[in-house]
Amino acid sequence: MKKAMTIAYPVGKNLYLNITNRCPCACTFCIRSMGDTAYGSDSLWLEHEPSQQEIEQALEAYDLSQYAEVVFCGFGEPTERLETLRETAKYLKNHGVKTIRLNTNGLSDLIHGRPTAQELEGLVDIVSVSLNAGTEQEYLEVTRPKFGAKAFEAMQQFAVDCKQYVPKVMMSVVDVLEPSELEAAKALSQKLGIYLRIRKFDNPGSRR
Repeated sequence: MKKAMTIAYPVGKNLYLNITNRCPCACTFCIRSMGDTAYGSDSLWLEHEPSQQEIEQALEAYDLSQYAEVVFCGFGEPTERLETLRETAKYLKNHGVKTIRLNTNGLSDLIHGRPTAQELEGLVDIVSVSLNAGTEQEYLEVTRPKFGAKAFEAMQQFAVDCKQYVPKVMMSVVDVLEPSELEAAKALSQKLGIYLRIRKFDNPGSRR
């Protein structure tokens, strides 16, 4: 496992931020099991969790105005470092970034033991929650969260709560789901009143 300090890395028109390697899930399709890079980046395994100063120093190397979005998404769950996420979002807003997106597994409330969606208000513009499956059984088998069965409901509640505080909320699944699971995911997202994005599955590490 090669470790480096890749904090920021561009992907197309967006700039991605890798602020932690911690995650409460062990998803069967996690890109971390396929390599140590994503979309041409250097290794995303961190030598240590970057400080706020290190994150801001990394961002200084980029012209933030040229990116459509700055996205919290790396080799870990960004909400594991919720306060750092918030401080970084404030920095980005103060430097003219108009759209900040959070890609998350939606388990922030369980990670921190409290409702957390409101803490994103005014800082995050888009939240994308990984639904991963349409039924609880499949979700637990695919996502393998350390919190067990309560994770499925907590993930949904977090997504619903975000609708009150974040301008745009969506859920996502990958297109490798069985047709029945995909239909169940569509039905669930419709029930929650949240847009479902169906992503094409690939190995981003192979694009280096």
